Amino acid sequence: MKKSYIGIDIGTTATKAVCFDSGGKVLRQLTKNYPMYHPEPNWSVQKPGEILSAVLDCIAEITSGIQPEFISFSSAMQSIMAIDATGNPLTDAVLWADNRACALAETLKNSAAGRSFYQKTGIPIHPFSPMTKMDWFKKNDAVLWAKTFKFISIKEYIWHHLTGEYVIDSSMASGTGLMNIHTLAWDRTILNYLELEQQHLSVIVSPTHQSQGLADGFRYIIGGGDGALANLGTGAMAEGRMALSIGTSGAVRLPVSAPYIDLEMRTQCYHVLDQHYLKLGAVNNGAIVLQWLKESILKTDASFETLFEQAQTVPAGSDGLLFVPYLLGERAPIWDASAQGSLLGIQINHTQAHLIRATLEGIVLGLFSVTEILLPDVESRSPITIMASGGFGKSDLWLQMVADIFQMKVAVAETVEASAWGAVLIGFKALGIEHATADTPEKFFFPNENHRLVYEHQFEKFKRVYPLLKTLSL
Repeated sequence: MKKSYIGIDIGTTATKAVCFDSGGKVLRQLTKNYPMYHPEPNWSVQKPGEILSAVLDCIAEITSGIQPEFISFSSAMQSIMAIDATGNPLTDAVLWADNRACALAETLKNSAAGRSFYQKTGIPIHPFSPMTKMDWFKKNDAVLWAKTFKFISIKEYIWHHLTGEYVIDSSMASGTGLMNIHTLAWDRTILNYLELEQQHLSVIVSPTHQSQGLADGFRYIIGGGDGALANLGTGAMAEGRMALSIGTSGAVRLPVSAPYIDLEMRTQCYHVLDQHYLKLGAVNNGAIVLQWLKESILKTDASFETLFEQAQTVPAGSDGLLFVPYLLGERAPIWDASAQGSLLGIQINHTQAHLIRATLEGIVLGLFSVTEILLPDVESRSPITIMASGGFGKSDLWLQMVADIFQMKVAVAETVEASAWGAVLIGFKALGIEHATADTPEKFFFPNENHRLVYEHQFEKFKRVYPLLKTLSL
């Protein structure tokens, strides 16, 4: 029987299990969905047990009738939960989208300590980071703080259930706001600020760390964060390539060979593996905005494919309709959890199709505002190919929109499940397994020069909206 390798991608709204052969061909795959809860204003949480059940179900079903060489993990980053000494959750899993620490983060961001923390970690001070959420717990729930044995991510919770270990890979740790990106160790100054000891956190290990399952005997590879692994999975660690993903949230990521720190604290830096890092900007408002439009505004059961067909009937630029999609506040490049979405230029001639297209364009314009910082010179962009991944990679309309707004070539890999394949690539490295490359793009999208001026005009308006509205909200 052909050897098989499994990547498990623990996402924000679903866990995906993908079984590959050594060349990256998908042999089977499945998805288990779960909800996000908002029990209080600005809170975004999930039930750890629900996600654990989804992962265990994925493993059981994807391995039915086969014995994989290994199972490796990708995970959404920046979740945090408190557990007791028996490993039981004391809190829900608090997600990257949770803004309860907004006021606290804003104060810290503008302090000398906050600027120093960013220089150490490469993670801007913002309520998305586990560090600020832990600070919120410390200052708002003394009873919980005293009970807590460890603070861990949902991935660590699942790994401990499978293997009995409390470990975190350096890729995931680099997104916490607690790890020194220069030393790949928990930063003592930040731990002192939180009044924590290292034993309150998991041990940092390499993404190639492996262990045996306690119950099933499978060989597990810890893998990394979904963003870093998406770069690996799309081949975007190579020179001349930039990864762009749109799932629930979104990000653009460029590979670098050393930690990168932005003087204006607008970007993030993650460790991938060995001497490989990413400079990047992640945004809150990806396809979750499209889901909001479908369910809360349009209130339709129509498929996303049907909505995209409607958007296709509207010209580039949506006849002047501009949507700034900061529904969940925003991370890069503005790092303002209180930012709000806005719809500008609406007129009597605009239709539902215009609103759909403007929403798609607004999400991409938000990602382009990050790219403008990562690649400030227009000349530096043209030689670079965008390697697309995430659910949006199934939409030709959206992919062409990226090419037109960025005025860069877009490539789509054969599998859009880039994070799961990236996890498998980490497993290959961990075990020294030779494999064929699977990052040859399946199709390309080239910029439409006729749309360049339209989108340049829309982008200039887009950049002006947030600063203007911020002055009105003071």
